[in-house]
Parts: sequence; structure tokens; C-alpha cells
Amino acid sequence: MVRIMSAPHRKSNQAARSRLSAADWEVAALDLIAEDGFSSVNVERLARRLNVTKGSFYWHFGSRDELLAAALKRWEDEDIATFVRSIEIITNPDERLRALFRRTLDKLKSHWIFSALFAESGHALVRPVMERVANRRMSYLTDGFISLGMSQADAVHRARITYYSYVGFMQSTRYFKTARLKDQAELDEYVNHVIETLIP
Repeated sequence: MVRIMSAPHRKSNQAARSRLSAADWEVAALDLIAEDGFSSVNVERLARRLNVTKGSFYWHFGSRDELLAAALKRWEDEDIATFVRSIEIITNPDERLRALFRRTLDKLKSHWIFSALFAESGHALVRPVMERVANRRMSYLTDGFISLGMSQADAVHRARITYYSYVGFMQSTRYFKTARLKDQAELDEYVNHVIETLIP
């Protein structure tokens, strides 16, 4: 038996589809990942948050995994674009490396997403993204330390110390209340201390 959708219902779904884009769903998924972790993302919860029916979701995506793949791509692309806009344009190698360190003070949503994804690195969708992000950040750091006159071997070691410190800081801050800094001033002080400690 074929079910005929009533006109009001059809009109409501059409309005929702016209109002929301695929990008809206991707951004909402990233918001949830930042707030509650990767596993918190589901179609029903997103639909409630966006105040639409699930039909709007399936207008843009065939499945939850399809949405998650698109959201992860958006996050990775934005991470690359932010670096290109704000870091690569700096010509002085010392200033460029210090600017890279200070990125922990802004784009906090992106850092929370990183932390949540790191905890799910074994997931088939997450693992290749996090491997690319890790390799890219290690490469940025290594090149930065080399540009300051360090040998290749020393630069790689210093890049590892820096990256592992960042990962540990984000994971501890996310999951352990006792590890959290009390305010922005303390965060500024911590990042400045890291800069002075790790940049020769």
C-alpha cells in the first residue's frame, strides 16, 4: 500500500530542506563532537538541535557515517586553512613558531574537537583523519625548529615533545577537572611558559 504524504507535512519538510544546508548539519555535528564526544552524534539529537525533522537530514546525507565523514573533512579543511591564513604568511621563523604555539589560545572549538577525536582514534572514520593531522602538525613543528637552526634529529625530538605535550594538555583538560586551568590569564601564562621552554 502506498502511503500518500499529506500536503502540510510535505510543505513542512520542504521548508526545512530549503532552510538547512549540508553544511548546517556538518557544523552541528562538530558542535556535538566538541561538547560531548564523537559517539554523541546521532540523527535524532541533531534534528532536535536544529529544530527540524529527520527527513531534512536524509535530504542531504544517506547515513550517519556519511555525515560524520563530511564533518571530519570540514574540520580538517578548516584546520589547514587557518594555518595557511595565520601562520604560513609569517616570514620570521621565530615569530611563526611562536604563533603556532599560541594557536592553543584561540579556535578553542577546534581544539576540543581534536581532543574528542583523539579519544576515538581507533574508529575507522577517525583514524585516517587523525593520522594526517598528526603528521601535518609534526611536519610543521619539525620544519619550524629546523628554521631556527636545530639539526634534523634534534628538531624531530623537539617536535615530538611539543606535540605530545599538546595532546596530553588537551586530554587532561577535557577529562580531568583537576587539570583544568582556572581562567584565561592562567592559560596565557602556561602557553608563554611552554614557548619559552621549548623554543630555543
